[in-house]
This record gives sequence, structure tokens and C-alpha cells, in this order.
Amino acid sequence: MTKHRIYTMTFASVYPHYITKAEKKGRTKSEVNEIIRWLTGYSQEELEAQIEEKTNFEMFFAEAPQLNSSRDLIKGVVCGVRVEDIEDPLMKEIRYMDKLIDELAKGKAMEKILRK
Repeated sequence: MTKHRIYTMTFASVYPHYITKAEKKGRTKSEVNEIIRWLTGYSQEELEAQIEEKTNFEMFFAEAPQLNSSRDLIKGVVCGVRVEDIEDPLMKEIRYMDKLIDELAKGKAMEKILRK
């Protein structure tokens, strides 16, 4: 079975799109970073290193220091698919991040995005 194309894409190639999506809706790069750090457990320095090293999505999540235990509270539809119904573990992690960025761009409060 071949890997999905997104697995081999670099996180650094998609990250600017997350920022652009958020900023178009009046949100900030620091909020995007906070969401990614919350989800993955990376520090800001570790996140920047992942971007600089052009780590692909597969390694980005494999090397994540501590995936947030509350991430299973993320529900909803991304790209026409319910995130809670995704069976592939890596695709689920990627879609969790997509969903959180979507919520940010839709104006949801950070406390709710971070499932506090």
C-alpha cells in the first residue's frame, strides 16, 4: 500500500498556509503556534527546528514530544470527512491540526479550541 502524499510533504510547506488562513480572519501566527504546540507538545524552539529542518508530516508527528491527551475531544468535519471516523492514526493527527486551524479561522475562542 502506498503512503498518502501528505505524509511525505514537509510540515514547513504547509505551515505558511495555516498562518495565512488564520491571518486572513484576523488571527495571529502566535495563535497558530500555540495550537500546534498544544497538539504536539513541541516547544516553540522545537517547532521552529522542525520547520527549519523541513521535516515531513510523518516524522513531525512521530517525533512529537507529547501528543495532547485531549485531542480526542476534537470532533467535526474536515475536507468532507469526520475526524472522529478517520482510522489511519497519522491522517487523524493531521486532520486534528487542520480542524483546530479551521476553528481558529472561524473565530472560535482559544479556550474552546484548546479544549479547556
